[in-house]
Amino acid sequence: MNYGVMLVSQRAEKIAASIREIVSELLLRRLKDPRIGFASVVNVEVNRDLSIAKIYVSVLGSEEEKARTMEGLKSAQGLVRTEVSKALGIRQAPEIQFVLDKGIEHSLRVSQIISELKASETESEQEELDAEDAEEPEAEK
Repeated sequence: MNYGVMLVSQRAEKIAASIREIVSELLLRRLKDPRIGFASVVNVEVNRDLSIAKIYVSVLGSEEEKARTMEGLKSAQGLVRTEVSKALGIRQAPEIQFVLDKGIEHSLRVSQIISELKASETESEQEELDAEDAEEPEAEK
């Protein structure tokens, strides 16, 4: 078992979790760029040498609003990196990369499709029952 890799991995996980909290707080309270809409941090991944932090964000709104928010976040990367460095007490904070996460959007679309299929299935079953009910009185005559 390679304990060095485990320690690096645990450290990376802790730093990623801390970055998630820091950036979530920045989005909520400190970043005042009007381009940044309703965005939330979904996940943070840091590479092994902790030089890059990919911050996955979910953004509500139209495609245009999402694009504007991502532009605002990109322009705030330097500030975010500085704040992460201060909060973590490290001289060299990871390079910040914001990535638009479409996982929640995809999940909502899948749920919508499932709901539509269930509604369609229920309608078909009801139509079959109605057809059976309509046939029964004729059979009794």
